[in-house]
Amino acid sequence: NSLGAISLCLCLCFASHIEKHNSSVGVENILSTWSFKSVGLGTKITRLKITDYHVHCTVMSRYALTTVESTVWNQFHLTKEAAFEVDLPASAFISNFTITSGGKVYVAQVKERAAARKFYDAAKKHGKIAGLVATKSRETEKFRVVVSMPPAIHMSFSISYEELLTRRLGRYELALGLRPGQPVQNLSVDITIAEQSGISFMKVLPLRTSRLLSMPPSTQVQQNPYCAHIHYSPTLEQQRNLSPKGLNADFVIQYDVELKDLMGDIQVLDGYFVHYFAPRALPVVSKDVIFVIDISGSMIGNKIKQTKAAMSTILDELREGDYFNLITFSDKVHTWKKGRTVQATKQNIQEAKEFVRKISAEGWTNINAALLSAAHLVNPSSSSSASHSLSPRRVPMIIFLTDGEATIGVTAQDAILHNAQSALGSVSLFGLAFGDDADFPLLKRLALENRGIARMVFEDADAALQLKGFYDEVASPLLSDIQLSYLEDQAYDVTRVLFPNYFQGSELVVTGKIKSGVQEMQVSLTANDSKQKLKVESKARLAKSKGNETATFLDCKGSLGGIYSFVQRLWAYFTIKELLLAKINSTDSLAQQLLAEKATNLSLKYNFVTPVTSLVVVKPDTDKYPTSISSIPTSPVTTTTESVMTNTVSPGKHLPPSSLKSTTTLLPSTNKTISAKISSKASTTMSTMLMDGDPHFFVKLPNLQQNLCFTVDGRANDVLRLLEDPEKGIIVEGHLILAPTKRGVEEHTRTFFDKITIKIAKGGISVTLMIDSVVVKGEGLHSLPTTQQGSVTYLDLKIVLDGHQSCWIDFGKGMLFLVVFHRYSHPSYYQMEHLGFYIADGEGLSSLTQGLLGMLHFLIFLVCFTVHGAGFHHAQTSKNTSLAMGLLMKGNQHIPVTLQDKNLKITPSKRLLAQCWVVPKVEVERLLGHSYESYLVDHL
Repeated sequence: NSLGAISLCLCLCFASHIEKHNSSVGVENILSTWSFKSVGLGTKITRLKITDYHVHCTVMSRYALTTVESTVWNQFHLTKEAAFEVDLPASAFISNFTITSGGKVYVAQVKERAAARKFYDAAKKHGKIAGLVATKSRETEKFRVVVSMPPAIHMSFSISYEELLTRRLGRYELALGLRPGQPVQNLSVDITIAEQSGISFMKVLPLRTSRLLSMPPSTQVQQNPYCAHIHYSPTLEQQRNLSPKGLNADFVIQYDVELKDLMGDIQVLDGYFVHYFAPRALPVVSKDVIFVIDISGSMIGNKIKQTKAAMSTILDELREGDYFNLITFSDKVHTWKKGRTVQATKQNIQEAKEFVRKISAEGWTNINAALLSAAHLVNPSSSSSASHSLSPRRVPMIIFLTDGEATIGVTAQDAILHNAQSALGSVSLFGLAFGDDADFPLLKRLALENRGIARMVFEDADAALQLKGFYDEVASPLLSDIQLSYLEDQAYDVTRVLFPNYFQGSELVVTGKIKSGVQEMQVSLTANDSKQKLKVESKARLAKSKGNETATFLDCKGSLGGIYSFVQRLWAYFTIKELLLAKINSTDSLAQQLLAEKATNLSLKYNFVTPVTSLVVVKPDTDKYPTSISSIPTSPVTTTTESVMTNTVSPGKHLPPSSLKSTTTLLPSTNKTISAKISSKASTTMSTMLMDGDPHFFVKLPNLQQNLCFTVDGRANDVLRLLEDPEKGIIVEGHLILAPTKRGVEEHTRTFFDKITIKIAKGGISVTLMIDSVVVKGEGLHSLPTTQQGSVTYLDLKIVLDGHQSCWIDFGKGMLFLVVFHRYSHPSYYQMEHLGFYIADGEGLSSLTQGLLGMLHFLIFLVCFTVHGAGFHHAQTSKNTSLAMGLLMKGNQHIPVTLQDKNLKITPSKRLLAQCWVVPKVEVERLLGHSYESYLVDHL
């Protein structure tokens, strides 16, 4: 068995610059602790043969899903080490990693960072081989894993990552790294781009870092107004012509979209929306710009030469309506024109270029003094600034370049941040960190707090082009102080809507959730342009559709699999990034903790590797440890045990810990006891009635050894009343989410429950259950991760999590509910994590109980067999699936049913092939006695 010789534990901590100085475990510590020396990277790796290397990328409305697959063959007679390395865009989130060997697939788990570390340490303690990657190279992250391969076997690696393409300088750019390290017989790149608003232009660039001057040979392009498919499959000879070592380049595509409406493009899918705002043909607003340049001793050499070259070019591109000034600083600050900005006339530009030519590098670094001097020049609110030269219609900005840390004057970060924010007011600060020694975290926070952005400039031969490229992005402001507003009764959980500036060639993106039933969305825009304050209102008709319908409508011939729910994932992508930025920008430790927890839970829910999660995959040594990887829990794990958090899907108000008269425990021994008691109590009445699946309903008919099954065709984002007992004061509601359709039955809409809320009038308690957390709210709030054992007791109510897949809600007195968490270790494209609701014991419910499931509890049914099809509608029976026909008697109504074999989930952990009387969909409303709409509620 080839698997027996594979021993692997991979832990990928996707650590970005923003976490470097803000986490208890820094990037440097992780790299030194988990260096690749532990997997033998200090020795030479014999090159194994790569037989296949394929890159698949789907771009749906700027959101890109990329999968890189590589198959390696150990052609030797000894065990060798195989390396898999991929360049990832810095803004991307990994969403899947698998290793396939011997016909078995090993899927990496996304875990909370601390939990992953414990998991990794435990595997390492048992002698597993381990490796970690968190290295940075230019605008990419390096993903690299090394595993041991037995002789004569094939092993496949696959990694998927997701990103939103950013519009810069009037185009989107998709760059896919092709660096297999050797010529590959079967190498291909397949890209499908689908843009609902239309593609205005698209071009394939020469391979980046190659000497090609045109599109790579063996590239095929098919395009229509809305879609493009690009296929690249170079021969071995073509690969060797580029390099004997094969491809070592980026395959780059640039394109832009049609966007004629000033208010942009709004797209809606599965209850989520995304608003792309990128108006064209607006006049450029003049700017007041201060260039602040670090000339300390560390800039000596190429850095100062490249900076001077870039500044000379930038000064030539200032518009005549612009005003500017120059500041250089080391331990002292020098201002070119004292106390004012000057117009960008030819003479002033020539004098400024002469000033730049003469600067030289020496001395220390006084960042604080340089910032205050720049603010003195450009902030109109400063009493000592030259406000007479400033126009309210010019955009004030500072471009600040440094290559180091503050070494003289005010050096404390908090003091520098406070001073800058007080002095700059409404001025936008853009920070450029030149080289690895620059204090990028400080520049990032300065930019975040002062209406700007920060960017790294790398110490390469093209550093001057990098500087010039960044200036080009901010050189042409079109709007300032932009606010995009959406009506509260139409949209919620909306991401950032306030933007300080909109620059020519860029794009502003807002995403959020749409309330059920909204057909038309009202959007308001307020902003300042070159002459006036704009206020525009627009109504957008929402064309709701499923992703596969959109693809068909756009006539996309390439595969769009796996990205149909892109708007929802885009919302999660944006929300996580904003939570992490807010964490950086916060100085309150409790707020930082809450923000990190929200980001962690969203990352786990959507399987994203982010700065707060890690990627772990383990294959135990089967000779020593017979337990296979399939027995290891594959559900995401968080270690939030004492924290307080609200609904992770709906960031909003945070409630403090309470003095609630309840007990919360996460002690496994205690929970096993409680869970065992409840399970025992439920064993005799388990699954008398349940809702689980699409949603599928299952009822054990009273006094009969018969089962009744039916399905309700739900709608995405609807909230259904499942049970309501006014006498007991209990309400159960479920929120539906759209799932991908199965192949061959695309016309059938599939929905699942992703949230269930149980409300108890006594004590004002609500229990909100989601795939990753259970939140109990009374006078205060308790939150339990669903992947750990835990319990909450409040008065007579007991809520017990078994730590794997179910939660028991025990009211006592003959009322016991169960919620099952359905997770998939290796989901197919149509599988979706969801919840199932079971009435394990309903003896204590009153006769007044209503709701989709509750109303069936006290009804009396009889089933009579029939030998003919009288009463059956067309297509209600199937010769292949129906074992018998019958009539379900409900009062004086006779409802046709068919007896079928069904794979029933009668317990949370066991499926059983059993017979069930199936109610046709056309008869479900008659069975329930009410329409589908009558079970809808306004909110959850």
